[in-house]
Amino acid sequence: SLGLSRVTTRKAIDALVREGLIVRRQGSGNYIAPRIEQALSRLTSFSEELNRRGYTPSSRWLSREVAKATDEERRSLGLAPNARVARLKRLRLADDVVMAYEESVLPASVLPDPEAVGNSLYEHLAAAGRAPNHAVQHIHAVNAPARLAAKLGLPAGHAVLYVTRIARLESGQPVEFTSSWCRSDFYDFVAEMGREG
Repeated sequence: SLGLSRVTTRKAIDALVREGLIVRRQGSGNYIAPRIEQALSRLTSFSEELNRRGYTPSSRWLSREVAKATDEERRSLGLAPNARVARLKRLRLADDVVMAYEESVLPASVLPDPEAVGNSLYEHLAAAGRAPNHAVQHIHAVNAPARLAAKLGLPAGHAVLYVTRIARLESGQPVEFTSSWCRSDFYDFVAEMGREG
């Protein structure tokens, strides 16, 4: 109907796939890629942010366990020696497109049964009366090593956004230490700033 040849159309779609604007699903077709803008001024979960923007969030669980905390986990969460933690590893998806790989660690006293977490960790914590209300987040760019890149569906060495978050209860108690590797072609963090005076 547009008078374009199939070759030209395929080349245009291939270019959009390379730019991350279109997602190609084998045997299903081509789809517009989800794009997330997350404000840095609000503490929201991945699921909340996607729901707000009209996407369907989901998780592909890779592992959920309770184990002895590592030294880094103990330091980040202010835990005693020999403390146990719930460790969650998953892929985060928007409309069935992998957006990020995430590892979350919580004190076992806060999350004694990691298998009980559904799609949203924060929803689960809120239902248990343990939802965090403030956090410190650090963001920087890294090149994805081959194993991580494969999980995200990217070529090895592709730039991703590495985000670490320590979230706390109102009392100041740390309840979550999360590391996320976000696809930079699908994810933007936005900070609104003002000038005093």
